[in-house]
Amino acid sequence: MATHKLLLLPGDGIGTEIMAEVEKIIDFLGSQDSSVTFEVERDLVGGAAYDAHGEAITDAAMAKADAADAVIFGAVGGQKWDDVPYEHRPEAGLLRLRKDLDLFANLRPAICYPALADASSLKRSLVEGLDILIVRELTGGTYFGEPKEIVDLADGEQRGVDTTVYTTREIDRVVRVALDLAKVRTNKLHMAAKWNVMKTGVLWQKVTTATHKAYAPDVELNLILADNCAMQLIRNPRQFDVIVTDNLFGDILSDEAAMMTGSLGMLPSASLGAPDGSTGRRKALYEPVHGSAPDISGQGLANPIAMIASFAMALRYSFGMGQQADAIEQAIAKVLDSGLRTADIMQDGKTKVGTEQMGTAILQELQATLS
Repeated sequence: MATHKLLLLPGDGIGTEIMAEVEKIIDFLGSQDSSVTFEVERDLVGGAAYDAHGEAITDAAMAKADAADAVIFGAVGGQKWDDVPYEHRPEAGLLRLRKDLDLFANLRPAICYPALADASSLKRSLVEGLDILIVRELTGGTYFGEPKEIVDLADGEQRGVDTTVYTTREIDRVVRVALDLAKVRTNKLHMAAKWNVMKTGVLWQKVTTATHKAYAPDVELNLILADNCAMQLIRNPRQFDVIVTDNLFGDILSDEAAMMTGSLGMLPSASLGAPDGSTGRRKALYEPVHGSAPDISGQGLANPIAMIASFAMALRYSFGMGQQADAIEQAIAKVLDSGLRTADIMQDGKTKVGTEQMGTAILQELQATLS
Protein backbone atom coordinates (compact mmCIF):
# COMPACT_ATOMS: atom_id res chain seq x y z
CA MET A 1 0.00 0.00 0.00
CA ALA A 2 1.29 3.44 -0.97
CA THR A 3 0.92 6.17 1.62
CA HIS A 4 1.10 9.73 0.37
CA LYS A 5 1.65 12.45 2.98
CA LEU A 6 -0.15 15.70 2.18
CA LEU A 7 0.01 19.03 3.99
CA LEU A 8 -2.96 21.27 3.21
CA LEU A 9 -2.39 25.01 3.68
CA PRO A 10 -5.63 26.76 2.66
CA GLY A 11 -4.39 30.23 3.64
CA ASP A 12 -6.61 33.29 3.33
CA GLY A 13 -9.64 34.55 1.44
CA ILE A 14 -11.03 32.08 -1.06
CA GLY A 15 -8.19 29.68 -0.24
CA THR A 16 -10.32 27.92 2.36
CA GLU A 17 -13.30 27.59 -0.01
CA ILE A 18 -11.42 26.10 -2.94
CA MET A 19 -9.39 23.79 -0.68
CA ALA A 20 -12.66 22.28 0.58
CA GLU A 21 -13.42 21.10 -2.96
CA VAL A 22 -9.99 19.46 -3.24
CA GLU A 23 -10.53 17.65 0.06
CA LYS A 24 -13.64 15.99 -1.39
CA ILE A 25 -11.55 14.63 -4.26
CA ILE A 26 -8.82 13.43 -1.89
CA ASP A 27 -11.44 11.59 0.17
CA PHE A 28 -12.90 9.96 -2.94
CA LEU A 29 -9.55 8.81 -4.32
CA GLY A 30 -8.60 7.41 -0.92
CA SER A 31 -11.81 5.38 -0.77
CA GLN A 32 -11.74 4.37 -4.44
CA ASP A 33 -8.34 2.64 -4.49
CA SER A 34 -7.47 0.35 -1.57
CA SER A 35 -3.80 0.38 -2.55
CA VAL A 36 -3.48 4.14 -1.96
CA THR A 37 -3.76 6.05 1.31
CA PHE A 38 -3.59 9.81 1.71
CA GLU A 39 -2.27 10.90 5.09
CA VAL A 40 -3.51 14.47 5.44
CA GLU A 41 -2.37 17.22 7.82
CA ARG A 42 -3.50 20.85 7.88
CA ASP A 43 -1.98 24.09 9.12
CA LEU A 44 -2.10 27.86 8.80
CA VAL A 45 -0.20 30.13 6.44
CA GLY A 46 -0.34 33.78 5.42
CA GLY A 47 -2.64 36.22 7.19
CA ALA A 48 -4.38 33.41 9.06
CA ALA A 49 -1.05 32.35 10.54
CA TYR A 50 -0.16 35.96 11.38
CA ASP A 51 -3.43 36.42 13.25
CA ALA A 52 -2.84 33.24 15.24
CA HIS A 53 0.93 33.30 15.74
CA GLY A 54 2.31 36.70 14.69
CA GLU A 55 4.16 35.27 11.68
CA ALA A 56 3.24 34.18 8.18
CA ILE A 57 4.20 30.56 8.78
CA THR A 58 5.47 28.90 11.95
CA ASP A 59 8.48 26.63 12.36
CA ALA A 60 6.05 23.83 13.25
CA ALA A 61 4.18 24.25 9.97
CA MET A 62 7.49 24.33 8.10
CA ALA A 63 8.46 21.04 9.74
CA LYS A 64 5.21 19.50 8.50
CA ALA A 65 5.92 20.82 5.01
CA ASP A 66 9.42 19.36 5.08
CA ALA A 67 8.04 15.94 6.08
CA ALA A 68 5.22 15.94 3.52
CA ASP A 69 5.40 14.33 0.10
CA ALA A 70 3.49 17.31 -1.26
CA VAL A 71 2.14 20.61 0.03
CA ILE A 72 -1.23 21.73 -1.35
CA PHE A 73 -1.46 25.51 -1.00
CA GLY A 74 -4.50 27.78 -1.42
CA ALA A 75 -3.84 31.53 -1.45
CA VAL A 76 -2.62 34.24 0.93
CA GLY A 77 -3.04 37.95 1.50
CA GLY A 78 -5.67 40.66 1.68
CA GLN A 79 -6.11 44.28 2.70
CA LYS A 80 -6.56 43.26 6.31
CA TRP A 81 -2.80 42.70 6.57
CA ASP A 82 -1.57 45.67 4.50
CA ASP A 83 -0.01 47.32 7.55
CA VAL A 84 1.79 44.35 9.13
CA PRO A 85 5.61 44.50 9.16
CA TYR A 86 7.12 43.65 5.77
CA GLU A 87 8.85 40.50 7.03
CA HIS A 88 5.54 39.17 8.40
CA ARG A 89 3.31 39.98 5.42
CA PRO A 90 1.16 37.00 4.32
CA GLU A 91 3.22 36.45 1.17
CA ALA A 92 6.30 35.84 3.32
CA GLY A 93 4.86 32.45 4.25
CA LEU A 94 4.81 31.33 0.63
CA LEU A 95 8.28 32.75 -0.03
CA ARG A 96 9.66 30.87 2.97
CA LEU A 97 8.13 27.61 1.76
CA ARG A 98 9.70 28.07 -1.65
CA LYS A 99 13.08 29.06 -0.26
CA ASP A 100 13.43 26.64 2.68
CA LEU A 101 12.21 23.65 0.67
CA ASP A 102 14.40 24.78 -2.24
CA LEU A 103 11.51 24.62 -4.70
CA PHE A 104 13.46 26.02 -7.60
CA ALA A 105 11.36 24.91 -10.59
CA ASN A 106 7.90 26.46 -10.93
CA LEU A 107 5.70 24.78 -13.56
CA ARG A 108 2.86 26.96 -14.83
CA PRO A 109 0.72 25.41 -17.57
CA ALA A 110 -1.51 27.61 -19.70
CA ILE A 111 -4.16 25.39 -21.26
CA CYS A 112 -7.16 26.75 -23.12
CA TYR A 113 -10.07 24.32 -22.85
CA PRO A 114 -12.09 24.32 -26.10
CA ALA A 115 -15.23 25.31 -24.19
CA LEU A 116 -13.50 28.48 -22.97
CA ALA A 117 -11.79 29.62 -26.15
CA ASP A 118 -14.30 32.47 -26.54
CA ALA A 119 -13.62 33.64 -22.95
CA SER A 120 -9.98 34.33 -23.76
CA SER A 121 -8.64 37.86 -24.19
CA LEU A 122 -7.46 36.74 -27.64
CA LYS A 123 -9.36 35.49 -30.68
CA ARG A 124 -10.43 31.82 -30.71
CA SER A 125 -8.24 31.23 -33.77
CA LEU A 126 -5.17 32.12 -31.70
CA VAL A 127 -5.87 30.20 -28.50
CA GLU A 128 -8.03 27.18 -29.31
CA GLY A 129 -5.96 24.11 -28.43
CA LEU A 130 -3.34 26.19 -26.61
CA ASP A 131 -1.10 24.13 -24.31
CA ILE A 132 1.97 25.99 -23.03
CA LEU A 133 4.13 25.13 -20.04
CA ILE A 134 6.22 27.92 -18.49
CA VAL A 135 9.06 26.75 -16.25
CA ARG A 136 10.01 29.62 -13.94
CA GLU A 137 13.14 29.59 -11.79
CA LEU A 138 11.71 30.25 -8.35
CA THR A 139 14.35 30.63 -5.63
CA GLY A 140 16.88 33.02 -7.12
CA GLY A 141 17.02 36.21 -9.12
CA THR A 142 15.48 39.57 -8.31
CA TYR A 143 13.10 38.36 -5.60
CA PHE A 144 15.82 36.87 -3.41
CA GLY A 145 19.01 38.73 -4.35
CA GLU A 146 20.84 40.85 -1.78
CA PRO A 147 21.05 43.71 -1.07
CA LYS A 148 17.32 44.37 -1.12
CA GLU A 149 16.65 47.65 0.59
CA ILE A 150 15.37 51.22 0.59
CA VAL A 151 18.17 53.60 1.49
CA ASP A 152 17.85 57.18 2.78
CA LEU A 153 20.16 59.50 0.84
CA ALA A 154 21.88 62.62 2.13
CA ASP A 155 19.77 64.94 -0.03
CA GLY A 156 16.53 63.63 1.49
CA GLU A 157 15.68 61.32 -1.40
CA GLN A 158 15.45 57.55 -1.13
CA ARG A 159 16.91 54.80 -3.29
CA GLY A 160 15.29 51.37 -3.73
CA VAL A 161 17.54 48.43 -4.48
CA ASP A 162 16.64 44.94 -5.72
CA THR A 163 19.59 42.81 -6.74
CA THR A 164 19.33 40.21 -9.50
CA VAL A 165 21.76 37.34 -8.87
CA TYR A 166 22.12 33.92 -10.53
CA THR A 167 24.76 31.19 -10.42
CA THR A 168 25.62 28.59 -13.03
CA ARG A 169 24.12 25.84 -10.82
CA GLU A 170 20.82 27.66 -10.32
CA ILE A 171 20.34 28.08 -14.07
CA ASP A 172 21.58 24.61 -15.04
CA ARG A 173 19.22 22.71 -12.75
CA VAL A 174 16.06 24.50 -13.86
CA VAL A 175 17.03 24.21 -17.52
CA ARG A 176 17.44 20.44 -17.03
CA VAL A 177 13.90 20.25 -15.61
CA ALA A 178 12.60 22.18 -18.63
CA LEU A 179 14.50 19.93 -21.05
CA ASP A 180 13.08 16.82 -19.37
CA LEU A 181 9.57 18.22 -19.75
CA ALA A 182 10.20 19.16 -23.38
CA LYS A 183 11.27 15.57 -24.12
CA VAL A 184 7.87 14.19 -23.12
CA ARG A 185 5.90 16.94 -24.91
CA THR A 186 6.85 18.25 -28.38
CA ASN A 187 10.64 18.23 -27.93
CA LYS A 188 10.83 22.03 -28.22
CA LEU A 189 12.11 24.53 -25.65
CA HIS A 190 12.34 28.33 -25.62
CA MET A 191 14.60 30.12 -23.13
CA ALA A 192 13.63 33.74 -22.44
CA ALA A 193 16.14 36.23 -20.96
CA LYS A 194 17.56 39.73 -21.54
CA TRP A 195 21.16 39.00 -22.52
CA ASN A 196 21.24 42.23 -24.55
CA VAL A 197 21.15 44.45 -21.44
CA MET A 198 21.56 42.24 -18.34
CA LYS A 199 24.66 40.33 -17.20
CA THR A 200 22.44 37.67 -15.62
CA GLY A 201 20.83 37.32 -19.04
CA VAL A 202 24.25 36.72 -20.60
CA LEU A 203 24.83 33.95 -18.05
CA TRP A 204 21.38 32.44 -18.74
CA GLN A 205 22.19 32.35 -22.45
CA LYS A 206 25.61 30.78 -21.87
CA VAL A 207 24.53 28.14 -19.36
CA THR A 208 21.34 27.19 -21.23
CA THR A 209 23.28 26.63 -24.43
CA ALA A 210 25.92 24.51 -22.66
CA THR A 211 23.39 22.47 -20.68
CA HIS A 212 21.35 21.79 -23.79
CA LYS A 213 24.40 20.60 -25.69
CA ALA A 214 25.59 18.31 -22.88
CA TYR A 215 22.25 17.05 -21.54
CA ALA A 216 19.61 17.01 -24.28
CA PRO A 217 20.97 18.05 -27.70
CA ASP A 218 18.03 16.39 -29.49
CA VAL A 219 15.60 18.92 -28.04
CA GLU A 220 14.99 21.91 -30.31
CA LEU A 221 16.30 24.95 -28.39
CA ASN A 222 15.24 28.50 -29.21
CA LEU A 223 16.72 31.53 -27.42
CA ILE A 224 14.37 34.52 -27.27
CA LEU A 225 14.61 37.93 -25.64
CA ALA A 226 12.08 38.16 -22.82
CA ASP A 227 10.34 41.27 -24.17
CA ASN A 228 9.99 39.65 -27.59
CA CYS A 229 8.63 36.55 -25.89
CA ALA A 230 5.93 38.68 -24.26
CA MET A 231 5.02 40.12 -27.66
CA GLN A 232 5.02 36.74 -29.40
CA LEU A 233 2.77 35.23 -26.72
CA ILE A 234 0.10 37.71 -27.84
CA ARG A 235 0.92 37.54 -31.55
CA ASN A 236 1.14 33.76 -31.99
CA PRO A 237 1.03 31.84 -28.70
CA ARG A 238 0.86 28.38 -30.24
CA GLN A 239 4.42 28.69 -31.53
CA PHE A 240 5.50 27.91 -27.94
CA ASP A 241 5.42 24.67 -25.99
CA VAL A 242 7.85 24.81 -23.03
CA ILE A 243 9.38 28.15 -21.99
CA VAL A 244 12.08 28.36 -19.31
CA THR A 245 13.00 31.71 -17.79
CA ASP A 246 14.11 33.46 -14.62
CA ASN A 247 12.07 34.37 -11.57
CA LEU A 248 11.00 37.89 -12.54
CA PHE A 249 10.27 37.28 -16.22
CA GLY A 250 8.58 33.99 -15.36
CA ASP A 251 6.22 35.78 -12.99
CA ILE A 252 5.22 38.25 -15.70
CA LEU A 253 5.07 35.89 -18.68
CA SER A 254 3.04 33.24 -16.86
CA ASP A 255 0.41 35.81 -15.81
CA GLU A 256 0.25 37.04 -19.40
CA ALA A 257 -0.27 33.47 -20.61
CA ALA A 258 -2.97 33.03 -17.98
CA MET A 259 -5.30 35.53 -19.62
CA MET A 260 -5.22 33.52 -22.85
CA THR A 261 -7.04 30.72 -21.05
CA GLY A 262 -10.01 32.83 -19.99
CA SER A 263 -9.25 33.42 -16.30
CA LEU A 264 -6.56 33.23 -13.64
CA GLY A 265 -9.03 30.97 -11.86
CA MET A 266 -8.24 28.27 -14.43
CA LEU A 267 -4.50 27.93 -13.92
CA PRO A 268 -2.69 25.48 -11.63
CA SER A 269 1.01 25.40 -10.82
CA ALA A 270 3.66 23.14 -9.33
CA SER A 271 6.89 24.10 -7.57
CA LEU A 272 9.46 21.32 -7.48
CA GLY A 273 12.77 20.77 -5.70
CA ALA A 274 15.69 18.51 -6.54
CA PRO A 275 15.26 14.72 -6.47
CA ASP A 276 16.16 13.10 -3.14
CA GLY A 277 19.37 11.11 -3.45
CA SER A 278 17.93 7.91 -1.97
CA THR A 279 14.26 7.96 -3.00
CA GLY A 280 14.31 10.18 -6.09
CA ARG A 281 11.27 12.02 -4.74
CA ARG A 282 11.20 15.81 -4.99
CA LYS A 283 9.93 18.30 -2.43
CA ALA A 284 6.86 19.83 -4.03
CA LEU A 285 4.21 22.50 -3.53
CA TYR A 286 1.08 22.82 -5.66
CA GLU A 287 -1.03 25.98 -5.83
CA PRO A 288 -3.41 27.90 -8.08
CA VAL A 289 -1.90 30.89 -9.84
CA HIS A 290 -4.65 33.25 -8.68
CA GLY A 291 -4.68 35.14 -5.39
CA SER A 292 -6.90 35.17 -2.32
CA ALA A 293 -9.60 37.42 -3.90
CA PRO A 294 -10.80 38.94 -0.60
CA ASP A 295 -13.53 40.86 -2.46
CA ILE A 296 -15.45 37.62 -3.08
CA SER A 297 -14.27 35.64 -0.06
CA GLY A 298 -16.99 33.82 1.85
CA GLN A 299 -19.58 34.29 -0.88
CA GLY A 300 -19.21 30.93 -2.61
CA LEU A 301 -18.24 32.62 -5.90
CA ALA A 302 -14.66 31.42 -6.32
CA ASN A 303 -13.63 29.20 -9.21
CA PRO A 304 -12.12 25.98 -7.74
CA ILE A 305 -10.80 24.63 -11.03
CA ALA A 306 -7.22 25.88 -10.66
CA MET A 307 -7.05 24.42 -7.15
CA ILE A 308 -8.42 21.07 -8.32
CA ALA A 309 -6.08 21.06 -11.33
CA SER A 310 -3.16 21.81 -8.99
CA PHE A 311 -4.00 18.65 -7.06
CA ALA A 312 -4.05 16.77 -10.37
CA MET A 313 -0.49 18.01 -10.93
CA ALA A 314 0.45 16.63 -7.49
CA LEU A 315 -0.92 13.24 -8.49
CA ARG A 316 1.11 13.36 -11.70
CA TYR A 317 4.43 14.76 -10.53
CA SER A 318 4.66 13.61 -6.89
CA PHE A 319 2.71 10.36 -6.71
CA GLY A 320 2.99 8.77 -10.13
CA MET A 321 -0.82 8.64 -10.40
CA GLY A 322 -1.04 9.80 -14.00
CA GLN A 323 -4.28 7.93 -14.71
CA GLN A 324 -6.07 9.70 -11.88
CA ALA A 325 -4.57 13.05 -12.91
CA ASP A 326 -5.82 12.52 -16.47
CA ALA A 327 -9.26 11.62 -15.10
CA ILE A 328 -9.47 14.87 -13.10
CA GLU A 329 -8.44 16.96 -16.10
CA GLN A 330 -10.97 15.14 -18.29
CA ALA A 331 -13.67 15.73 -15.64
CA ILE A 332 -12.92 19.46 -15.69
CA ALA A 333 -13.20 19.52 -19.49
CA LYS A 334 -16.52 17.62 -19.43
CA VAL A 335 -18.03 19.95 -16.85
CA LEU A 336 -17.02 22.97 -18.90
CA ASP A 337 -18.43 21.32 -22.03
CA SER A 338 -21.72 20.88 -20.16
CA GLY A 339 -22.01 24.66 -19.84
CA LEU A 340 -21.38 25.17 -16.12
CA ARG A 341 -19.48 28.38 -15.36
CA THR A 342 -18.35 30.27 -12.28
CA ALA A 343 -18.67 34.06 -12.41
CA ASP A 344 -15.10 34.68 -13.63
CA ILE A 345 -15.61 32.59 -16.79
CA MET A 346 -19.33 33.22 -17.32
CA GLN A 347 -20.52 33.39 -20.93
CA ASP A 348 -23.86 34.08 -22.59
CA GLY A 349 -26.08 31.03 -22.71
CA LYS A 350 -24.17 29.16 -19.98
CA THR A 351 -25.24 28.19 -16.46
CA LYS A 352 -23.74 30.20 -13.62
CA VAL A 353 -22.78 28.18 -10.53
CA GLY A 354 -20.83 28.76 -7.34
CA THR A 355 -17.74 27.19 -5.85
CA GLU A 356 -19.39 24.17 -4.29
CA GLN A 357 -21.59 23.40 -7.28
CA MET A 358 -18.60 23.48 -9.64
CA GLY A 359 -16.53 21.28 -7.33
CA THR A 360 -19.39 18.80 -6.94
CA ALA A 361 -19.91 18.57 -10.69
CA ILE A 362 -16.22 17.81 -11.26
CA LEU A 363 -16.24 15.21 -8.49
CA GLN A 364 -19.29 13.51 -10.00
CA GLU A 365 -17.64 13.31 -13.41
CA LEU A 366 -14.51 11.89 -11.76
CA GLN A 367 -16.55 9.31 -9.89
CA ALA A 368 -18.26 8.24 -13.11
CA THR A 369 -14.87 7.77 -14.78
CA LEU A 370 -13.04 5.91 -12.01
CA SER A 371 -15.79 3.99 -10.19
